[in-house]
Amino acid sequence: MQDDQSTKEKVTEVIEEDIWGLIQDFWNAGFSYQIGGDDVKITVGMVIIVILSFLLTSVALRLIRSFITSKLMDEDKLKFISVFKFIKYFVYLAVILITLSSTGVDVTILLTASAALFVGLGLALQELFQDVIGGIFIILDKSLLVGDIIELDGRVARVFEIKLRTTRALTRDDKVMIIPNHKFISDTVYNYTQNHKTTRESVKVGVAYGSDVEKVRTILLECAKEQKGILKKPEPFVLFEDFGDSALMFALHFYVSDSFVDPKVKSELRFKINDKFRLNNITIPFPQRDVHMFYPPGNKIPNNQTTENDA
Repeated sequence: MQDDQSTKEKVTEVIEEDIWGLIQDFWNAGFSYQIGGDDVKITVGMVIIVILSFLLTSVALRLIRSFITSKLMDEDKLKFISVFKFIKYFVYLAVILITLSSTGVDVTILLTASAALFVGLGLALQELFQDVIGGIFIILDKSLLVGDIIELDGRVARVFEIKLRTTRALTRDDKVMIIPNHKFISDTVYNYTQNHKTTRESVKVGVAYGSDVEKVRTILLECAKEQKGILKKPEPFVLFEDFGDSALMFALHFYVSDSFVDPKVKSELRFKINDKFRLNNITIPFPQRDVHMFYPPGNKIPNNQTTENDA
């Protein structure tokens, strides 16, 4: 009995002093450095705890995201994921700081020492933060959706992807515009399809003075009714806009369901208008000027010039 008892004591002593002591030594191993006169010690155990906290937080965030997105529609799901990515970084930062604080590290020392670094990063990444905030506003207030047709800096494009920092849109000449999201906050952006997909377009034309204006209106409406891509309802209409210097100015207004391809519709419509005007003897005038040339008395007028030229 005594031998068994002494054996147990020796085993316990070995475990407590050797094995457990070795584990404690490994757990407490590390290095220390000074920040602002205060010692900050980084140990192996602290690093392991931070890594475990990081992994557990990742798993928890993934479960939360899966739970919420399972109850959302596909369109809203993509928006939530974009915002969730931004929130995730703040959660990671908070977890790391809380973990370090719980292990005995004075977090205020680290924050104070890093204040200048944070200010420098903030100034350097100011526009990046503006883009991220702009992306969050776009996603939350639904001022811009995938499929919307927008006009920015004189270019018309169709949005096909909205990310947290940038928005991608395809122009009419099949080129991709990568737009920083802060543009949608600071600049004026035309959204052709914000309220509905239908937009009103127009084609302007001038006819010679003396033309039958009622006949002009009838021909313009006929061209609109025959043109593919123009909606029957609401009906096209013609406005007599002005008495120009060289022509009577008309505008044919019509509605299309896809304003992204309206330049093609307008081009085909102009072909039809030109053909019908020719068939009905309606002239599309061009600017003309009378140039009068005066010569001093006694000077001969050159044979190849007249006193009045049309240009």
